[in-house]
Amino acid sequence: MAKKRFVIEMGMGVDQHGQEPTVAAARALRNAIAHNALPGIWEVAGLNHPNEMIVEVQIAVPYPEQVRTEEVLAVLPFGQKKITVETGGMVVQGRAIEEFQDKNDEMLIAVAAVTVWVEKEDESSRD
Repeated sequence: MAKKRFVIEMGMGVDQHGQEPTVAAARALRNAIAHNALPGIWEVAGLNHPNEMIVEVQIAVPYPEQVRTEEVLAVLPFGQKKITVETGGMVVQGRAIEEFQDKNDEMLIAVAAVTVWVEKEDESSRD
């Protein structure tokens, strides 16, 4: 069996208040998967259940060491999930608002790339 890419989806998420990179990362992932349907998982790739797909998430966000990866992956409803978090995204100066319990003026922006893979029979092994 060979792992083949089925689709790549991209998204962006922002935490304007709270300075939580996990919130920005989860929003980026949610944005990446928000407007899609994958009927090809069944009709083209031939999977029987969406948990058979392999879903690899790559997140770039400020302060990646603070990201709670299980909370981010919980956004995904199905699949064999894997996440990589790296330094990236953007920090933009906003405005701290006391009622939002802001720690500072930072707004955190994260970007996400989600790759869905399927296992397919290796065509070179067919004889």
